[in-house]
Formats: sequence, structure tokens, C-alpha cells
Amino acid sequence: MILQDFIILTKTGLYCSYGNFYLDPQEAVEHAVISHAHGDHAVSGNHHVYCTNATQLFMQHRYKKFAAVEFAIKSYHEPFELNGVKISFYPAGHILGSAMVLMEYKDIRYLYTGDYKLEADVTCEPIEFVQADVLITETTFANPAVSHPAADEEIKKLNDIESNIMLGAYALGKSQRLISLMTQHCPDKKILVHHSIMPFVHIYEQLDVSLGNFQIYDRKIMKQQLQGNVYLVPPMVFNSYIRAINVVRVFATGWKHLQQGNGHSLYISDHVDWKGIIQTIEEVKPKEVWTLHGDGKQLQAHFLNQLEVKILN
Repeated sequence: MILQDFIILTKTGLYCSYGNFYLDPQEAVEHAVISHAHGDHAVSGNHHVYCTNATQLFMQHRYKKFAAVEFAIKSYHEPFELNGVKISFYPAGHILGSAMVLMEYKDIRYLYTGDYKLEADVTCEPIEFVQADVLITETTFANPAVSHPAADEEIKKLNDIESNIMLGAYALGKSQRLISLMTQHCPDKKILVHHSIMPFVHIYEQLDVSLGNFQIYDRKIMKQQLQGNVYLVPPMVFNSYIRAINVVRVFATGWKHLQQGNGHSLYISDHVDWKGIIQTIEEVKPKEVWTLHGDGKQLQAHFLNQLEVKILN
């Protein structure tokens, strides 16, 4: 029997009272099972953190000694138990080290996706579907009108821009994916990386992920060569140079509102779109779907009288 209170949403985050742990808590807790290292899923100060090796390394870079009191590093498919709940990680395809969390309790399987995507991405482990009775999915882009274009086609838009480009992207995950995509599909562009992104790049390299051709940003290059360079910067830097001269501003995201006001659009998302969510439900074959992050109403309407869709947030 599916326990409707197996996972509940509290102000601290998703809580499993049966196992006495949180999934991606928003504030420090005793036991935190962390799906991936983005700041909205991995906060500092937790006592016991259960995560993948890559997630630990990213958290330790970001939070230094406050990353956690104690890490328990788990490989994909390696089961462990918390108070009678059996847990195992499966690749989520979101960023390097990202994991879906399978929880088994009293013969019922609950699968928490964290953030995930289905598209090919050589900079992280590809998603691995696993069947479960309950799918607890993000619904960031759960709208039939949202369909992400293929990233390897989208990145080729940069080839049509002669001027230097200031390319905004999240420092962890998206930036590394963009370096790889540009290396493959924009071979004539020189990729210059903002210094704050470089530590994450080094961790990728440390974990044997080859990203391609890039160098740390050099102001002289951008000043002396007014075309052919892509300066990859994190969002804060991108937003602070709103009137930057001699560059075309581009921001890589799946969000339409973040594309406005820029020189060109670049729809590259690391989240699943509508078709991807539907495909995931087909693969996981859940009896119930519980939704988080974003709006699950359209999913609920789509599966009306076919599948129980419960909105947690």
C-alpha cells in the first residue's frame, strides 16, 4: 500500500518521517539525502550528508568546511539503509553526479527525481530509468507548450554571431556543458572562462570528464580581437555588465523571460520538458505521480481519470 505521508513537504523541505531524513533540505538538518550540488538543492551545514562523490566535491568547493559535518559517499546502484528505508541512487542526467533517489519501504518503491533531463550530454552520466510505484518528479517545465530544442543545434546559433559574445550560464553544470558543446559545434570560437567557473571545471577534469578547448578569461584578448571570442560568465557577472560594449549578450536557459533583452536567444535547458516528463512516466510506470518545483496542474489535467497526480507544492 502506498503511504500518502511517506514524503511530506515541510518548510525545511521534503521529509521522510519513516526513515527520519530529508531530501534536498532547504536548511541544515541531521540527515540529508542530496540529489545534486546546485545551491537550491544542496545547502551547507547538514550533519550527515548522503550523496555521490561529484556532489561532495562540488559542495566542498562551494561551502568549504561548512559543507557538512560528515559525508557518506554512495555510488550509483549502491543500496544503503536509513531507519529501515532502503535507498539507492540512479543517474539523473542533470549535471555531473546528479542522482535520482529510489526509496523502498514495505515493498513499495518511491522514486524522487531531483532535477533531471533526458537529452544526451557528454559532461554527465546519462539518465537511467528505474520502475517505481510512486514517481516524485520536478515539474519546472511541465507545460505542453514547452519543448526544448536540441542543444547541439541550438549552440550552432553562436556561429552566426561575428562579434564577441558574453555568454551567461550557471557556473556548475550548464557552463561545462556549454564548453563541450561549443568545442564540438563552434570550432572557430575561442572560449574564455570567467575565473569563478574554473574551480568547477577543474573538478570535472579531476573526475575524468574532458570538456574541450577553453582558457581562463584574458581581458587583452577581448580588447584586441573584437570578434570570434565567447566569454563565459556566471549569472551575477552577466547581470552586472548590462551595458557591456563590443559584445553580444546571450544567456543559455530554458526560461523565456531570461532570454528577453539579450542580443540573441539560446534555449539550452538542463531540465526535462513536457515530452520528457511524459516519457519518464511511461518508463517508470508509476501508480501515482507526485509533483514538485513548478506547476503540476497541467500534468494532473493531462492524466485525469488515468493516473493519480498529486501536487506536493
